[in-house]
Amino acid sequence: MPEYDISETVKVIKELGYDGVEWRVSTPAPQDKREDYTYETRYWCYNKSTLDIGSIEAEAEKAKALCDEYGIKLYSLTTYLKPCDVQDIEKVLKAAAKINCPNIRVFSPNYDEKEGYRVLFDRTVEETKVLEKLAQKYGVRINFEIHMGNIIPSASAAYRFASHFDPKHIGIIFDPGNMVHEGFENYRLGLELLGDYLAYVHVKNAVWSMEYSSEEGAEKWKPKWSPLKKGYADLKKLFEVLKDLGYNGYVSLEDFTNEVDTYSKLKNNAEYLRALT
Repeated sequence: MPEYDISETVKVIKELGYDGVEWRVSTPAPQDKREDYTYETRYWCYNKSTLDIGSIEAEAEKAKALCDEYGIKLYSLTTYLKPCDVQDIEKVLKAAAKINCPNIRVFSPNYDEKEGYRVLFDRTVEETKVLEKLAQKYGVRINFEIHMGNIIPSASAAYRFASHFDPKHIGIIFDPGNMVHEGFENYRLGLELLGDYLAYVHVKNAVWSMEYSSEEGAEKWKPKWSPLKKGYADLKKLFEVLKDLGYNGYVSLEDFTNEVDTYSKLKNNAEYLRALT
């Protein structure tokens, strides 16, 4: 919801019947739009619906008060921090604990061909052992998102990583939209494998489209975000599997498309998700 500030966000999602919110935690949107700003990239470079990580404790308390006023569950403080950012992660954990928020997000590192998977994986496991102790200390689970480009782009890769830890303290965010880009696996297989490590589910969608054809006639294809109803991710099937496996947690809407205005998109998506549940 990049056009809305914190108070506006809570009012709108309440009006549209959403039950909870996963707050983006990062540096705040600048007063003036950056030179590289485009409408399509506003989610990341000019997002007003963001809690300032520089003053996260005060920001979290303000967001919690607004959520309580409107009867909205504050479910996660969702950062872009990496496992090596221990001091900042502890600040977010402390803020989450103070407002009884059960989750925060931390990103695993991107895959680097020069460094190699095994080196990256082993280092991240060691760094996360430190984070696990902090998660236990504050009573807040640290979740890693299945995400293209990083070292856990699939449910299987995420389980290999998470299995080193206690699922009470370290969890995984299942993301079928990201897995259209990289890491797609059968939903039931992945969810069964994750088991207790499943923290919650991101909901978005994507498609592959042809960019160009080479002189030799080889086609170059690339993934891009799509509306929930139009992408490769079979969200109806996903919800059927979730219900069949007894999942009763949150699904978090994360739609980066731009075909309609934000309010209409939120309204349409809420209606569609209710139909799926």
